[in-house]
Amino acid sequence: MKIYCVQLDIVWENKPANYDQVQRLLGAAKPEAGSLVLLPEMFATGFSMNVAAVREGGSQETETFLAQAARQFDIYLIGGVVNGAADGRGRNEAVVFSPEGKRLARYCKMQPFTLGGEARNYEAGEEIVTFNWQNCRVAPFICYDLRFPELFRAAVRQGVQLFAVIANWPIMRIQHWVTLLQARAIENQAYVAGANRCGADPKLTYNGRSLIVDPHGNILSDAAHAQGVISADVDLKALIAWRADFPALNDMRTERAPRPVLATP
Repeated sequence: MKIYCVQLDIVWENKPANYDQVQRLLGAAKPEAGSLVLLPEMFATGFSMNVAAVREGGSQETETFLAQAARQFDIYLIGGVVNGAADGRGRNEAVVFSPEGKRLARYCKMQPFTLGGEARNYEAGEEIVTFNWQNCRVAPFICYDLRFPELFRAAVRQGVQLFAVIANWPIMRIQHWVTLLQARAIENQAYVAGANRCGADPKLTYNGRSLIVDPHGNILSDAAHAQGVISADVDLKALIAWRADFPALNDMRTERAPRPVLATP
């Protein structure tokens, strides 16, 4: 089982240009049939707060492109799209397509990035979403979600074995990205793949560091700073064996918060 991360230098608010870039990168990478491929958050537009300019139109052009690419390359494909919310804001989503071009999952980012204005412009998602890939249970997450370990723990309670994190994570906090991806892998005894962008948008610079991390926190593949595609093998049998040999997840407490106790002097 192979997983791939596409690290993209996103052209700002230019969907056709980014579709072309993804097409070229996947054509050069030649991903194995049936593999799982991640594209970054809002891969077709960049992390824009201009919802009217970047959201999907009536033809669902970005989702149509993802479905067609999944069929063309015979892969499971995750990419970030923007759809409209009922209140006029956007929905920052990760959508997943099968090799047949069928949509398998739609996840809306549960933790919009308030500091960057995302919470004003995008509606927060309300539920964790999972899908099955080659008998592996996968949960997609998006960028700022990575800072909230309770989301990942809740997904593990649902049987998740691999986290797919798509992002636009800037250079000034890139070490947080690396460390948090490894932490989510270690504490949940799970594989973690993180697909980030590189290049720059009108506000920020991005230096990539897309990573694939094993359940021990070891980095299996690192895209460094340039546009490109990385890959690694996912050994599901080894993951299951590790969880059995070191059954830390069995010691998880219930989801009920501990009762607060006042310290006495």
